[in-house]
Amino acid sequence: MTMTMGEDNSIEAEGLVREFKNGPRAVDGIDLRVEPGEIYGFLGPNGAGKSTTVLMLTTLLPPTAGRASVGGFDVVEQGPEVRSVIGAALQEAALDPHLTAREHMRLQTALQGLPHDERKSRGDELIDRVGLSEAADRKVGGYSGGMKRRLDLALALVHRPRVLFLDEPTTGLDPQSRTSLWDEVSGLAAEQGVTVFLTTQYLEEADQLADRVGIINDGRIVAEGTPAELKSEIGRPSVEISTRDEARREEAAALLSRFGSPIPTGRGAVEVRLDHGIDDLGGIVREFDAAGIELASLVLNEPTLDDVFLAKTGRHLEGEGAEEAGEGES
Repeated sequence: MTMTMGEDNSIEAEGLVREFKNGPRAVDGIDLRVEPGEIYGFLGPNGAGKSTTVLMLTTLLPPTAGRASVGGFDVVEQGPEVRSVIGAALQEAALDPHLTAREHMRLQTALQGLPHDERKSRGDELIDRVGLSEAADRKVGGYSGGMKRRLDLALALVHRPRVLFLDEPTTGLDPQSRTSLWDEVSGLAAEQGVTVFLTTQYLEEADQLADRVGIINDGRIVAEGTPAELKSEIGRPSVEISTRDEARREEAAALLSRFGSPIPTGRGAVEVRLDHGIDDLGGIVREFDAAGIELASLVLNEPTLDDVFLAKTGRHLEGEGAEEAGEGES
């Protein structure tokens, strides 16, 4: 589908709320706008409201209050129209374990009303794009989790959607497959004007892909901007130190805190956000020498999206740095 005049590929939400019975507000009055052709990264800890927001924007869950529109259509009043212009690869892939990838494509192209003579070529093109050609005639029940994610993304692209929702699309993928999907998503936005709403547990993914990032915590957006803008808000670098003598760690932490604000690391080291940037390094080394504390390492860290996330939510993102699940993709 090529964009034509009058098509609106934006996503908008005003005061969007979702409250579950006998529970807190999963989404607590968020406002956002995603411009046509933009890749918007939506970050947040587990339970922050990311997936609930996606379910409302894709018409799968009605809002408790507020309004939202996708592709120029209201998600409550014009659900069928919204669904006609979006593609979605959500956390739970809707796949039949008894069908092959090629059979899934045959079914999806028919359901989306593609011309009969285009269905096979479109299905084969997408299967190849996500690297499943060799497994295309195997039943999906035997696929790894990562392979299922790739097939789900391919199915979401069948009808050439104007707006694409990706809810943690690369979870379980090996680095090569993840990079291939990043290239595909970037191309959809840059070359075809597709608007992408991406939730992710990988800060590198948001940093690489997103034109803008929103951070949600406890149902509210606590920060929004380009990755560069958000990192510049944090501004100052940090220094991380570990001591050769673990017994002197607390003493080292107290000494280092003179130079900035402590940052939790969870790695057995001590770290502070420097008050005066790299100009503090010389003073830190002299202070440790004077105290007779021998250093095992000293690392200067420039601001990252993880620093932004930590500053805005008080915690690191759960999925960042996690090892691959090793699902035996083929």
